[in-house]
Amino acid sequence: MNTLHPVARLADLREDRGTAVEIEDTTILLLRVGDEVRAFQANCPHAGAPLAEGAVCQGRLVCPWHKASFALDDGSLCEPPALDALQRYPVEVREGEVLVGSEPLPVQAAETQRDERLFVVVGAGAAGTAATAALREFGYGGRLLLIGHEPGEPYDRTALSKFVLQGDKAPDEAPPLREADFFRQQRIERLHAEVTRLDPQTRQLELANGQTLTYDGCVLATGGEPRSLDVPGAELKGIHLLRTRADAAAILANLPDEGRAVIVGASFIGLEAASALRKQGLAVDVVSPASLPFVKQMGETLGQHFKTLHEANGVIFHAPHEVVGFEGEGQVRQVRLKDGTRLPADVVLVGTGIAPATAFLANLPLADDGSIPVDAQLKAAEGLYAVGDLATFPYAGQPTRIEHWRLAQQHGRLAARNLLGEAEAYADVPFFWTLHHGKRYEYLGHPRQWDDMRLDGSLGDQTFVALLLAEDLVVGVVACQRERATAVLSQLMRQPLSRARALEILAGS
Repeated sequence: MNTLHPVARLADLREDRGTAVEIEDTTILLLRVGDEVRAFQANCPHAGAPLAEGAVCQGRLVCPWHKASFALDDGSLCEPPALDALQRYPVEVREGEVLVGSEPLPVQAAETQRDERLFVVVGAGAAGTAATAALREFGYGGRLLLIGHEPGEPYDRTALSKFVLQGDKAPDEAPPLREADFFRQQRIERLHAEVTRLDPQTRQLELANGQTLTYDGCVLATGGEPRSLDVPGAELKGIHLLRTRADAAAILANLPDEGRAVIVGASFIGLEAASALRKQGLAVDVVSPASLPFVKQMGETLGQHFKTLHEANGVIFHAPHEVVGFEGEGQVRQVRLKDGTRLPADVVLVGTGIAPATAFLANLPLADDGSIPVDAQLKAAEGLYAVGDLATFPYAGQPTRIEHWRLAQQHGRLAARNLLGEAEAYADVPFFWTLHHGKRYEYLGHPRQWDDMRLDGSLGDQTFVALLLAEDLVVGVVACQRERATAVLSQLMRQPLSRARALEILAGS
């Protein structure tokens, strides 16, 4: 019997956020909706964030850390990176007192119907995993095949540059997106293979082992391949890319106890790696063609902030500069710059971006950068959808390609829904977070240009929200240690958001 326990007074519960309560050894989150209360698990199913530190906005509960969102009515999943709904608990309000049961309510399985179709998801990363999970969540009962060439189960790649390189996790401890049991229980066939050709005209794909499959529906989620440098000496040992667990393991195996690392490129991954390798005790040089990092995404003021932060932690910038070669006898020992400077190097990480992984496609027009043009519903051809890093899709009225891990998951869920007959367009807010010398920074939106920036808080204290504004509307947000505020903004930015309204939100958070 699920006994109800008195845990709170209705009058003490706020409606803009949850309240965590304890019943025996269980923490439960209470959410007030008018005179009613909902009770859910207290931690996000994605990474365990305390949902009481998140926000309630526009009918959703938003996770503070990674902005997963859940419906207030029933805890169902609205937005990743969580891939599960919230557990629900029985709750009643009696004469102003809130009573909750300590045992979760049974989970209702999705209704599935017999289906003779074969759906194939090519790419077993964030987007592909989200797509397969969503297809089952939305009731698809037919055969479902997830193809990926990397061994093991899909995992969180973002952990590699953030946690693995700095020694907090081993490469094989990068968090799985789904355990092997999930794929078995959901009848998702996992195939470790490489697709060598896919033709949307015949709806056929060929594998490296010679096998041919004919699909009824397909989601392309192969992501991107890191760009290497085509310069003399690029074949030397000790020069690394970072995309997979194996890449991270190779870098860690190559790290000296003391020495110098050179990062080529001041990208987010490049500077996360710089931060991680400083924590490992290495001297770190960063070579970049841009004078300041992240100017395109955030502007000069914030770009200077990140450069100053890294320099205060011992990172040395060489910018604007260009790498023209690597030198050494079998093992890299120096990085040669265009002006003749030679930087000593025991290990080199090249972080100069990715190229869409689309070389296997036939009879499908590609954009100039090798990505796949799709319509607002992410459709590339009849029965074929492309998502994540390899898709150029309409966003804010312009063809856009966004290399965000969470957006790839959003795309995966959207493609799954549309593959099942819906016609929904992407209408969410891009989000990513980045880690530098122990501080979390969050980025909302994808502004191409803006004419003003409004700062709430202090860059020096690393507690702030910076609003990027275009004609007095918020088009982007950069923040540090203001997670409840960004949880609210992540929802409000789904519609045009004025400067005044955003500042009102910030004042109340």
